[in-house]
Amino acid sequence: MALFEPAVDITLENEGSALVDDPKDPGGLSRWGISHRSYPTVDIRNLTREDAAQIYRRDWWKYDGIIDQRVANKIFDMTVNMGHAAIYLLQEIVLQIVRPDGIYGEVTEAGVNRFDPNALLTAYKAKLAAHYEAIVAANPAEAKFLAGWLRRANQ
Repeated sequence: MALFEPAVDITLENEGSALVDDPKDPGGLSRWGISHRSYPTVDIRNLTREDAAQIYRRDWWKYDGIIDQRVANKIFDMTVNMGHAAIYLLQEIVLQIVRPDGIYGEVTEAGVNRFDPNALLTAYKAKLAAHYEAIVAANPAEAKFLAGWLRRANQ
């Protein structure tokens, strides 16, 4: 069963410790991927790695039941990066009967665990990349983020 620590290490590395306040980023001021918009009572400027990890464990991690650690790492990292869209894209792959809803639960987890992990990761990475490319096609101002998004999607 998947462990939180390896997954959060990857996500924190991807999000980075730099204080970011990009006016084009709707999250506003952020560090370690924790944004002021989502966490207005958190002191983002002084947020430590350990504090960010605690927030991620409390509010984001729900993947203990995934059998393959690499799959759990990827789903967690992409959910932090793109929210419910990451789960919706995953569900498009793993759900055969149920319509995707973007909410991770028992049915999605069972679908994930039925898939060959390598095949799932290959298909998921392709969907993630296509999603990011569609964002840029719809809003060319987002192009400055595309290389980083694609690197993360294909990681």
